[in-house]
Amino acid sequence: MINRTPTVVVLHDGNPPAAMTRIEAHADLRYATADELPTTLPGADVLFVWDFRTGAIADAWPRADALRWMHAASAGVDRLLLPAVRDSEVVVTNSRGVFDQPMAEYVLGTVLAFAKDLHTTLRLQDRKQWQHRVTERIAGKTALVVGTGPIGRAIARQLSAAGLTVAGAGRLARGGDPDFGDVHASADLAEVIGAFDYVVLAAPLTEQTKGLVDAEVLAHCRPTARLINVGRGELVVESDLVTALRAGQLAGAALDVFETEPLPQTSPLWEMPGVLVSPHMSGDTVGWIDELVDLFLANLRSYTEGTQLRNVVDKQRGYVSGTEH
Repeated sequence: MINRTPTVVVLHDGNPPAAMTRIEAHADLRYATADELPTTLPGADVLFVWDFRTGAIADAWPRADALRWMHAASAGVDRLLLPAVRDSEVVVTNSRGVFDQPMAEYVLGTVLAFAKDLHTTLRLQDRKQWQHRVTERIAGKTALVVGTGPIGRAIARQLSAAGLTVAGAGRLARGGDPDFGDVHASADLAEVIGAFDYVVLAAPLTEQTKGLVDAEVLAHCRPTARLINVGRGELVVESDLVTALRAGQLAGAALDVFETEPLPQTSPLWEMPGVLVSPHMSGDTVGWIDELVDLFLANLRSYTEGTQLRNVVDKQRGYVSGTEH
């Protein structure tokens, strides 16, 4: 149990969440942008990383002289797990559970958009052009979900309920999984990807998954397949994806995450007819900020009382202990 009010630094991008006012009764709050973090972090017990895309922690880490716990307002923690953080005694937690179902609904929405050609319908409507077309069914199609953690499982259940046959890909191959049935090893992705109509990336970014979908893997896709990425942009070699789309090695892609964010205006992905681009928003639904703050508050109470924190990350593997990628 902590016998004093903990000091919490909230790292934000210039717009701290208004809902953080609910934390004020439970902690001494300090707000900091990336530039302010090195002077704000000394003496702090807790770092709440609201701006989880920042690289500021690397520069500020030597000033973390009292830090015991760091919490990410995201499911992914790859940008937080610097070598110094991995080697420290600081506990890292994430916001697993907040985004699972919203991201699963986003994936189903993109599957339906592709199958029913909704993106083309909108473009034709903008031009006031009447053009009858036939579309596809999704029932009976196959989907491979790369990443067998909570988000991947929510996606698998959503797609299965819509009539797709779903398999998974994770660190280890296995059978009889309750959500995926068969789980293939991610290392064998090139060998199995050709059996699927939709390939959904929902894996965390680790040394093993960075650049997982490259030219070799894409060359084995069905020419009618679509790639959906809600994990991390770096799971895909973006230049290889552009080349594969231009060559007709797959039919399209729905991308919510990118190697560089915001996606540069010079990227050819903006104008490719079979590509759906969204600005890293697949998990952000009405009320999501309140849910993130509520999760942090529950963990802050546990921290103050000296009880077990939720969503503790295995810092060596890069994801919550007890979950697969």
